[in-house]
Amino acid sequence: MPSFRFLLVILSLAVTLLSGCVPTMTPMQRVPETEISPEDRQRAEVAVARLVDVGERMEPQIEQECRKRTRKLNCDYLFVVDDRLDLDANAFQTTDRSGRPVIGVTLAMIAEVRNADELAFVIGHEAAHHIAGHIAQRERDAAVGAAYMGRAVQAQGADPLTVQRARRIGAEIGSRLYSKDYELEADRLGTIITWDAGYDPLKGAQFFLRLPDPGDKMLGTHPPNQLRFDVVRDTVAQLRAGKIPAGS
Repeated sequence: MPSFRFLLVILSLAVTLLSGCVPTMTPMQRVPETEISPEDRQRAEVAVARLVDVGERMEPQIEQECRKRTRKLNCDYLFVVDDRLDLDANAFQTTDRSGRPVIGVTLAMIAEVRNADELAFVIGHEAAHHIAGHIAQRERDAAVGAAYMGRAVQAQGADPLTVQRARRIGAEIGSRLYSKDYELEADRLGTIITWDAGYDPLKGAQFFLRLPDPGDKMLGTHPPNQLRFDVVRDTVAQLRAGKIPAGS
């Protein structure tokens, strides 16, 4: 069984496309370092200990699921913790220069979850993005959107600067076009991973219901919270009924 690996660092990873599922402050931003009190340091250590406990159970199931569902994909996950105490609760999935999948969480995220099931579900959801290839899909979506908008304004005689701006807008629209679908797919696969690791996904998904509801906005990055919870509930019902075999 692989050992759980994590780094307690201020992130400075050279990453590709960040896929944050709790959209707050991106962990790539630098903030002035502040003096950490002994009390805050103790709370941070407790939070990281919680992550280690959950991670030791989740990592083998995540990597097993990754190898089973993919071909030639790097399934050697690296877990990182951003130890800056002034960051908001956030979790994200990305890859490093070598293509190794990285799951990152802030200390505020670890402290925000109310139980191990919630933390396990958050980790499982982020891991599912890598397994499902969502970063690459969003990059392709962005490229298609950029090409389409660029050609459209160029055909109207726009100057190069306007074409460049149109391509940026097209890339943004393209990257959002299927974003909600990717989130729901990650919710479903994350539910299966969490379940197979011995946690309760329904309890875990309660975390999402406490987030500000994004609503059903056109080109929004995340679907409504209740819809996400419904996906988890329906997936758990299938798991309990044996419609999704164990380890699938």
